[in-house]
Order: sequence, then structure tokens, then C-alpha cells
Amino acid sequence: MREPTIDPIPGKGPAGQTPGAPPAACPPDYYYGAATLNRPPEITAETLYVIGGLYGNPEALAEVLAMKAREDRGGSTEGTQVRPTVRSPVRLVFNGDFNWFNVDAESFLKINEAVLEHVAIQGNVEAELVREGAALDCGCDYPSYVDPDTVKRSHRIFARLKKTASHASGIVSRMGELSKTLVARVGAHRVAILHGDPEALSGWRLAEEALSGLEAQQPPPPAVPQTGEERVAEYFRASGVTAFAATHTCLPFARDFMVEGKARLIINNGAAGMPNFRGVPGGLLTRISVHPAPPGHSLYGWARDGVHYDALPIAYDQESWMERFLANWPAGTPAHRSYCERLIHGPAYTLEQAVRGGVRRARHAG
Repeated sequence: MREPTIDPIPGKGPAGQTPGAPPAACPPDYYYGAATLNRPPEITAETLYVIGGLYGNPEALAEVLAMKAREDRGGSTEGTQVRPTVRSPVRLVFNGDFNWFNVDAESFLKINEAVLEHVAIQGNVEAELVREGAALDCGCDYPSYVDPDTVKRSHRIFARLKKTASHASGIVSRMGELSKTLVARVGAHRVAILHGDPEALSGWRLAEEALSGLEAQQPPPPAVPQTGEERVAEYFRASGVTAFAATHTCLPFARDFMVEGKARLIINNGAAGMPNFRGVPGGLLTRISVHPAPPGHSLYGWARDGVHYDALPIAYDQESWMERFLANWPAGTPAHRSYCERLIHGPAYTLEQAVRGGVRRARHAG
């Protein structure tokens, strides 16, 4: 495994390469390119929750739905009531990898039936679940710093998940109808909602470590190719969007850029179904809204043109989740060996590392 500045997640990344390098073994249908995002929005909303990396965690899903319900009622996402206002309901967008640990039939159906009632796009896990005759892995291969045993364990996790999915053909068929990208309009902004990066479904060019060289206080890890500002600017020019909201690489961050005199943003929610910071339980989602976030809840955020982007914590029931996880993945199983440490303690990553450029950190957040 790697040093604390990089947190490889089983099931992610191109084989024999570091994040940011061109994918080597991705299926051709993983590629789309930034210019394909320069299109009319498929959805319009006052408030969006972008939920990436649910990873088959029903407790995290339940909390996301509860957060939506509270905000729809005109209250805080964490239960503190504020003055009700007339506004449209929150729209949920699941941007991939909502499956992973949910290998029991009940959890598989519960997760997918709930997610597919809302807007969703494929992650590499879903793309491979629907692929007929595919090898039993979850998409592209791995970065070079992931040890071979981790790769083997990931293949075994996915093989078990695919076996569960084989008994739910109706769900899998619906997954196959999902797109790989989505463009949304929130207020004056067009937002590209992706799983990976603006080039490919499982791309790493927007990984936090691939952009860390832009921060003087966060030098890039050795041997990690960097996505420079010019490439970032080209993504924004080609797509015409104000922001990219992504997940895939499993470490959250937000950073703003100036592109031809206009403010732009990359925001990655990390994982909705796993801890994202060392010692901090719960997942994260990205809230994008014309309404300010309920007071006291955003960990960090950014606002332009009356549109607010915030990282909101998902305070799911950790005890119930770990009980469910261990029932499916007891000690010695591949998911337990690869993930249990993160699920209990979080990755070796801090909130300070996630806040970049002109993004503001909430005063109450640590």
C-alpha cells in the first residue's frame, strides 16, 4: 500500500500506471471526451445532491434519503429547523459505483431499487456488471503502486458481486440503460457530473494527487503524473461547463480555477459510503444549489453567480453498517482485508488536504 498522500482503492485505476496516466486497458466504451459534455443539460434543479461511491452501503443510502427529506421540508440536512421557504425538492444524482460490498441479495436489491428511482449514471462497477462475457473484474486495471494481492482481492470481490447480480436480471438491464455522464443546470451554471474524468469513465486525471502539484504546500507524490492547469483549462473550454463533479478516485477535494477570466471548479465527493478523512466517520456528498447550505453543516464549499457548492457529511449508522459489512465480509475475506481498516478508521487523508485554492473551509469543520 502507499504512503499517506495517496490512497489506492481496490477496483480503481489503469494497470501498470499511476493516476493521471492514459488508461491502458479500459474498454473502448469508457471513452467520451470533454467535448461531448458541451451539450444542453439533461436535468435542471434548484438543489442537487451528487452521491458518488455509495459502495453498497444501505445505511449511507438511508441517511442520504433522510437528508433530502429534511431539506425538502425546509429544514437543515442535520435536523436543525430553519425558516421554511418555497423551493423545489432536492434532486439526487448517483454518479456511479453505488454497488460494491452489497453481495447479499437483500442489500443488492435494496440499493439498486432505491438508486434507480432517482437520476444515476454508471460507474465502472455498474458498467462491468452489465457487460456480457466480461472478465470478472470491475473495469480498468490498477495503478502501479497497488500490490498484486490487492488486485487479486478486488477481482474476487467483483466476482462475488457479479454472481449476486446474475440473479437480478431486471436490475442489471436497467443499469445498462444508464449513461456515463450527465450535464445538469443549477441556476446560471452548467455542471458536468462524471464518474471519472472529462475523458473517460474511469480516468484519473482529476484525482486529488494528480492535481496536488498545483498547490505549493502539497507537492505531488513521486512518480505521479500531474494534470497541469492548461489541460484543466482545455477541459473547461471544450465542455463549456462551470464545474466538474466527480468521484471514482475515492479521495475528496475541491479546487477552483480561473479559465479565460471565468471562475471554474472541480469538486470530488470522495465516497458516500466510506469514511473520507482519518478518524472521521461517515461519507460525503456534493450539494449544488441556488440556496445556501443549511447553517453549520457544510465542511467546505465555494459559491459563484448565486450557485453554492458544498461538501456535506453523511452521518450514517456506523454500527449497523459494520454489522452488515462483517456479515458479508468476515475476517479473512477479500473485502475485509482490503477495506476494513478504512471503514473503521478512515484513510490516511485530512480535511486540510481536501480544501484547495479559493475554496472556503467552514469555521465549524475541525
